[in-house]
Amino acid sequence: MSTHANTKMLSEADGYDLLRKFNVPAPVFEIVTSPEAAAKAAGKIGYPVVMKIVSPQIIHKSDAGGVIVNIKTDEEAKAAYNKIVTSVKAYNSAAEIKGIIVEEMAKPGLELIIGGKIDPAFGRVITFGLGGTLVEFFKDVGIRILPCSDDELRSLIKQIRGYTLIAGYRGEAPKDEEFLFQTLKNACAFFEKNDNVTEFDINPLRLYEKGGCAVDARVIIQDEPVELPPHYDASKIVPIDYYKPRSVAVIGASDDKTKMGYAVFHNLLQFPGKVYPVNNKREEIQGVKCYPNLSAIPGPVDMVVITVPAQLVPGIMEECGQKGVKMAVVITAGFKEMDEDGRALENRMVEIAKNYGIRIVGPNCLGLILPPYKLDTTYVSTSPLPGDLAFISQSGAIVNAVVGISLSEGSEMGYSEVVSVGNQSDLDFLDYMSYAQRDPHTKAIILYVEEIKNGVAFMEMAKEITKTKPIVAIKAGSSKRGQAAAASHTGSLSGAYEVYMEAFRKCGVTPVKTLPGAFKVAKILSDADRTPKGRRAVVITNAGGFAVLSNDYAETWGIDIVDLPKEIIDEMNTFLPPFWNKNNPIDLLGDADEERFRNVFEVLCRNPKLWDMAILVNFPNKVLSPVQVANVLIDYSKKTDNLLVGTLVGGDCMKSGVTLLTEHNIPVFEELEFTYRTLGHLSWTADR
Repeated sequence: MSTHANTKMLSEADGYDLLRKFNVPAPVFEIVTSPEAAAKAAGKIGYPVVMKIVSPQIIHKSDAGGVIVNIKTDEEAKAAYNKIVTSVKAYNSAAEIKGIIVEEMAKPGLELIIGGKIDPAFGRVITFGLGGTLVEFFKDVGIRILPCSDDELRSLIKQIRGYTLIAGYRGEAPKDEEFLFQTLKNACAFFEKNDNVTEFDINPLRLYEKGGCAVDARVIIQDEPVELPPHYDASKIVPIDYYKPRSVAVIGASDDKTKMGYAVFHNLLQFPGKVYPVNNKREEIQGVKCYPNLSAIPGPVDMVVITVPAQLVPGIMEECGQKGVKMAVVITAGFKEMDEDGRALENRMVEIAKNYGIRIVGPNCLGLILPPYKLDTTYVSTSPLPGDLAFISQSGAIVNAVVGISLSEGSEMGYSEVVSVGNQSDLDFLDYMSYAQRDPHTKAIILYVEEIKNGVAFMEMAKEITKTKPIVAIKAGSSKRGQAAAASHTGSLSGAYEVYMEAFRKCGVTPVKTLPGAFKVAKILSDADRTPKGRRAVVITNAGGFAVLSNDYAETWGIDIVDLPKEIIDEMNTFLPPFWNKNNPIDLLGDADEERFRNVFEVLCRNPKLWDMAILVNFPNKVLSPVQVANVLIDYSKKTDNLLVGTLVGGDCMKSGVTLLTEHNIPVFEELEFTYRTLGHLSWTADR
């Protein structure tokens, strides 16, 4: 929305009138300014009535003593008028009292909330859930980003924990779900077609066995149309050859190992193209002929890496333009992240670059690494290994960590692209995602996200990319600490983190919470044959303790450990010991040999519609080697399209099995809770 627009809250009466235009049900009402008028209006509407304060300064009326319900006589109406005025003045002496609204009293019903707000990154967001005065206490709400389909709205209704109260709880008749759906749909239409509405609450919306009624409504508007985030513009995406320079110059290259210019140039020495150090105080740097400036370099320069102080960068950018440079990686800090002077400096740099058609990585970033092309423009201590994962990060420190992981894990954790995006003064997440989409080396994309400013365009691009390559995201900032108090229920219930999670769901991005989880999920998702089709799991183990823990972890991470049908139990009774637990997780007991495991998997593979994933949990023992366990999974993975997963707990003595499963591209874990956490994240994609 516009940062210069003035906002105001409509009176409840105006809010009702606006909602009625979109067939959102609202009570009959009248606004009065005296006790006598209150009694007259109440008699006309019909007792019992509710009376509420009308004041732009009173957001939560109940807190101010501004609501009285179940008024049954003229005398009660007059007394209620005086009591409300007195209470509100005591609560806020500066509040402007524009009158009292008298409205028909809706009969008791299931209290729900429908709300909407403008998210600065993702646009219009709709909220639905349990409502009433305890709405923030229950926090049982779901959200959708508009526009959304009828199916998405119906799934939103069913998503909340309180849906059982709508469907009919403990013998109570079900509520009018079709009416609720239509009201929710009408509220979405109201929000989408009113360009000046920035936020609204219908709370509570009382739902009955037949129909329902909005009991209270709050609508906030501004005096200018809402400015929504822009759509994806394919014409602005950088040509892929910009990322594949034939020559690179380092501005500020150094022989001093304590300087950033040393590390950057040192990492570029592996680059197979031409590399030019630029420093007006040296003739040679790290054994390579040095040039005093860009213009002194005899051949063309496609890319520059800038490490000199910020105040020098605009001048350097002018030189880049005259030299015909296509891309500048600005490592230097000291721009808009510092102060207004830094912001002005960054704007000058961007303006100069735009005039020459130069694209900018950064500033204030670690840089860009494309391991398959041996291009490393960063100052990390050692370049990462090449592989098939693209890692795009808003944190330079996180990039350092993932490079280290690559080197410790071996080629199994190599990268096709590693980017520290910095201030994103020009190139942003979309550009680096687009490169990964077009890059033949990339099989999956991992994002470390702190804030996405062009969320609508991000969703549009991500939706396209995830049709062919999975995207996994770590979203930092899930805690509520430091968030400003919201002026409405909707604002407090649909915070930034929740909107990001909904955006990820809508465009097919899989959210995770840890780096190891991100790598594991990305690896599994990059193999389309190894992704779960749903959340239903069967667990097969030779340890009773792991069976118990599996139930706990599965519940925590949303994995459904299914009940085994009687016919399956009967069949397993024919080959399992009489004292097996006859349940799921299936405990084959500590003396379980390879044949016992194979017989169970034989039954499961003949009944694939009963489950989506089978998790084999094993620990070190003399009866069964890790290699035997691995071979069970390898063999039966050829007999089913469902997901088979190994969890081999026991450290180094289980490594032979872990290695064998990894070589055969079967998901394998060495810690039980991490197994269920990862599968829970993976199942997110199955729910879309």
